[in-house]
Amino acid sequence: MVNPLSKDKLKSVYDKVSPWYDFQHSLVTFNSDQRGRKLLVSKTVHPGDTVIDAGAGTGTTALMAAKIAGRSGKVTLYDFSEGMLNKARQKARETHLSDRLIFEQGDMTQLPYPDNSFDVALSTYSMCPLYDPAVAARELYRVVKPGGKIGVAHSTDPSNKVVKKLADWAEDLYWKIPELSLGCRAVEVLPALEESGGKLLFKKKIGFPLWPFLVFVVEKNSA
Repeated sequence: MVNPLSKDKLKSVYDKVSPWYDFQHSLVTFNSDQRGRKLLVSKTVHPGDTVIDAGAGTGTTALMAAKIAGRSGKVTLYDFSEGMLNKARQKARETHLSDRLIFEQGDMTQLPYPDNSFDVALSTYSMCPLYDPAVAARELYRVVKPGGKIGVAHSTDPSNKVVKKLADWAEDLYWKIPELSLGCRAVEVLPALEESGGKLLFKKKIGFPLWPFLVFVVEKNSA
């Protein structure tokens, strides 16, 4: 099991790779990253929703959400890396969606928003590199309104033991190059959301067998 990158290293890596992140992530995941984003957005976002995309990166998920939320909705892109947010701003201008978006920089384990602020919280592939992903998951739960949805996609372990050993071996190699690994590793945050009172609505494992993703949607307790 590899150790997470430090906060400073994580920020430095994502600032550096931001110009080519979209191409790199799509390539190494065989485009299953896009499938996960589309699944989550289609199952969580509705017209008029206020949405936070935590660990928004280059804004791919947020832009999908903004198209569905429409002019009456609003999507906040929150990310640790200014380089990634700058790329997201560029994509927003190119797609003429800037007026539906808010850009904020910061640590998603310490969201600067009051309880019950958003209709939907999304995190696509942003839990995987975090030093404390369970804390970040509980933050998403906190800022979502009762009855709201939390949609998450993150790296998970292969089910097959032989494939997992191969994946662990490969991880040890590419982890030596942070710009390649992006600090990503298998994590587990669903238990933290369920312990907070969340109700699991959808769960599916997708992607390349060696490096699969877990995609799920949780509803916040409306009590």
